[in-house]
Amino acid sequence: MPTLTLSDVVDVFSKSGTPKATKVKQIKYRPDYQPATDYYRALRAAVVNIHSNGGDRSALDTVVPSITDFKKIGNYQEIIDGYKKFWGRKKIDWFDPPRGTYSYAGIDVRVNPELGLIIDGKRIVIKLYLKSEEISKQRIELIPVLMEVVLRNNLHQDDLVALLDVRKGKIHYLGPAITPATAMVNAELSYIASLWSSI
Repeated sequence: MPTLTLSDVVDVFSKSGTPKATKVKQIKYRPDYQPATDYYRALRAAVVNIHSNGGDRSALDTVVPSITDFKKIGNYQEIIDGYKKFWGRKKIDWFDPPRGTYSYAGIDVRVNPELGLIIDGKRIVIKLYLKSEEISKQRIELIPVLMEVVLRNNLHQDDLVALLDVRKGKIHYLGPAITPATAMVNAELSYIASLWSSI
């Protein structure tokens, strides 16, 4: 049974036609995960570290100078600038976000949000979208749906789930249409499952 990450699902959901099929093929035949080849790993780890250790917004300024890969510097800076826009003047505290797995059509999706943030007193579980590729609002909304379905039993009643488009500094919360959106998620996973066996 194939296992995908939530980031994989975002990548597939954000595409259509041939690029979507190509992305599924890339996921199927990629090598096993190696931290050294995870482009955004250092950035994700830095943001988690800042929040989990009670750092303030100024700590973000230490991330890019610590990067030695010249190719990453511009990309990382754009992401940091977007994250600063999101942070703004908010008072932010940390809690450990829950994780879980969603299974459908023979596909397992690991739902692994990076952040559990208490923003001005409200607890929010957040998945980071770090890439520069545009993702439609309709596709964006499928990610909080997956998070809600998988994680709700491990959340407080008033907790929120969201996807943060980091470069834009824009957060997308769960919409009201969970049932239709869940059907869309399942349709996407059925497509992946069907294609998986034939590529």
